[in-house]
Amino acid sequence: MDLQTCLKKLQYVGVLAFATVDGAGAPQVRNISAIHYEPDGLYFFTARGKDFCRELLADGRVQVLGYTKYKEMIRLSGRAVPVAQEEQRMRIDQIFAEQPYLANVYPGNTREIGIVFAIREGQVEYFHLGVHPIFRQTYALGAKPVAPKGFRITEACIGCGTCAAHCPQGCIAEGAPFRIEQEHCLHCGNCMEVCPARAVERRESI
Repeated sequence: MDLQTCLKKLQYVGVLAFATVDGAGAPQVRNISAIHYEPDGLYFFTARGKDFCRELLADGRVQVLGYTKYKEMIRLSGRAVPVAQEEQRMRIDQIFAEQPYLANVYPGNTREIGIVFAIREGQVEYFHLGVHPIFRQTYALGAKPVAPKGFRITEACIGCGTCAAHCPQGCIAEGAPFRIEQEHCLHCGNCMEVCPARAVERRESI
């Protein structure tokens, strides 16, 4: 698995859920299919009068979620920005050519009410629930580094094995200290809750 394969899988899913935040701080989710994919990210079309557009222009943060029939969840977290004005018409025509149904929604020159945003910076999380143990990996989109998630076992580990015995995926290996196999971790937090030595901490705190 890699970043390009994740983007290709999102393209196969077709209709993706886009989550934004409105002016009152409330989450908003829409299904979007007017999308064009390139190796450096994805480009999508909306209309300038829509609340979706207003939220993107005001904040820019967005999460995009796709789920395949193989129980693969792919989530893109990043910031959406309008493409350059001189590029807008080309991107609109490109998306309309790839998504013919849009000509019925915005016939003729009415497509000019549209605006194309791009997501070129962020991270893509791949989470496969259809295998055992589960498999997950996070990939950087653009230059921004991947933020660590999940849990780690610190040097305070006493080697009792309680965490390993309670791990749903059996992904904690013996050692000094014990070690969580991050690519198979559910991020459920059970290891942290049961550890008698309080030796498990969230990776974000590192």
